[in-house]
Amino acid sequence: MTRHIKVLGAVLALSLLGAACGDDDDQTETGSGDPSGADIPDGPDITIGAQDFGESLILAEIYEGALDSAGYEADTQELGGFRDLLLGAFESGEVNLAPDYVASNLEFLNDQAGEATGDVDETFAALEPRLEEMGLVGLTPSDAVNTNAFVVTEETSDDLGITTLSDLAENGADLTLGGPADCESNPFCIPGLQSVYGLDMSENFTPLDAGLVATSLEEGAIDVGLLFSTDGRIASEGWVLLEDDQGMLAADNVFPVVAEEVVEAYGDDLTGLLDEISAELTTDGLIELNKRYDVDKEDAEDIAADWLADHGFAD
Repeated sequence: MTRHIKVLGAVLALSLLGAACGDDDDQTETGSGDPSGADIPDGPDITIGAQDFGESLILAEIYEGALDSAGYEADTQELGGFRDLLLGAFESGEVNLAPDYVASNLEFLNDQAGEATGDVDETFAALEPRLEEMGLVGLTPSDAVNTNAFVVTEETSDDLGITTLSDLAENGADLTLGGPADCESNPFCIPGLQSVYGLDMSENFTPLDAGLVATSLEEGAIDVGLLFSTDGRIASEGWVLLEDDQGMLAADNVFPVVAEEVVEAYGDDLTGLLDEISAELTTDGLIELNKRYDVDKEDAEDIAADWLADHGFAD
């Protein structure tokens, strides 16, 4: 259950070596020519890349709405779900800003070398030089984390007194864990539970397609489900997200990736605005946003507009 997409060999290597994000001559200038952005210096229009899952679309719309309100020329470009497509779009200049995830980005770029940890500062420090090699800048990570997460029903939590992974290790050794097959080898799943918490769930593991984990938990076929920590069904079903109290899980904090040329053109005003957005993002907040998209079937643009108004970024 990872967000790490397999590297496409030489094709990816070639794309990562291209640090330029498009030719300056091809960029449309914005800034003082736009009355709404009279105090904004000239620079390239901002195109935000969104991968094809709800959370990425919502975050891209949040970035776009905040930037538009501040006077920048911004729009969103929907891409496929593979990280190589996103990085290729940066390299070609198709996009120059995107929401991403710290640990997953690092492990994609280092070919799954296992450098990511549960410490976001440590993981981000390892990622930054890799982004710089590509002509990209990683801005301050948010507190919102979308990583592997262990979830139980409220009934299980109440009956066994389980709210943390340490509680699970103490009181839930006989419970059945359900998750994608790679949980057996993923360092942030069964091996991590064993090495960090001393909990071996390998004998009680049921491999499932990712889309069936939540259904199996709801139906009682499993006791513990491996989901992403911002899955909207956690809120809609009232499930309990077990706290990783010993820091086993990867620091997949949401953060903005920006092309160097955009940072150079707009400076601290732009990066400061994006950092302000990151400061308002939380894991619980993303769960609620994802619930509206995945469960309630609302549009990403409408969800983002409400978030922007609630957090003071709208006009």
